[in-house]
Amino acid sequence: MPDLETAARFRALHDGPGPLLLPNPWDAGSALVFERLGFQALATTSNGFALSHGLPDGAITRDGVFEGIEMIVQATSLPVTADLEHGFEEDAAALADVYRQAVAAGLAGGSIEDATGADEKPLFEIAEAADRVRIAAEAAHEVNPAFVLTGRAENYLHGLRDLGDVIARLQAYQEAGADVLYAPGLSGAADIRSVIESVDRPINVLFGPAHLTVAELAELGVARISIGGSFAFAAYGAAAEVAREFLENGTNTYAALSRAGHAATGL
Repeated sequence: MPDLETAARFRALHDGPGPLLLPNPWDAGSALVFERLGFQALATTSNGFALSHGLPDGAITRDGVFEGIEMIVQATSLPVTADLEHGFEEDAAALADVYRQAVAAGLAGGSIEDATGADEKPLFEIAEAADRVRIAAEAAHEVNPAFVLTGRAENYLHGLRDLGDVIARLQAYQEAGADVLYAPGLSGAADIRSVIESVDRPINVLFGPAHLTVAELAELGVARISIGGSFAFAAYGAAAEVAREFLENGTNTYAALSRAGHAATGL
């Protein structure tokens, strides 16, 4: 069912006095932890979710992604926006159905990226990508006008470091109906400032590659900061470290970390 109130609450969070900090849960348990820590909203992560299934990013089917989304939405009272990759579908009618399904799943928002998934042509041409944004926006907003659609320019994730093209794409996605704009991998204050000054929508920045603190990003005027799959990989990194201690040393100095994790869930 469309959740108009939660989507409206999520939309309003983009107009706060500082950036909206979005952690990216990869399952219901991590969503629960982030809510208990005091975050105001959540964003799913495609690579973190794929990792939890032992698969590379992009290897989970549409049905599998929505199963994960539904578990996270049901685990939390917070607004959730979902990484819907490139929309999963090529056909316009099927693509529109994905974003109607996103609204029906109770999501407050979702993204659409311009990556094709094909090595020989990593990005859709701007016109086609913008048309796909328009299809997604119209489908979602028809059912829930408050739904926050994020248009993503994937240039930097594919080694295409052309800021001019990034800006042209984000401007096109803005005109096509995107509510938030995002170029993951964007780095450096000057580039981020150029993007913000070139569009008229809230900008999401991926935290790690920016090499800037939250305070510095706030000073630039960034509206939203997410962390992608980095928390998921950090969690698996911690699991590897404590498992190595158990295997190689036969000790359990990680017990305090385990108790902290148990306490964080409240279960």
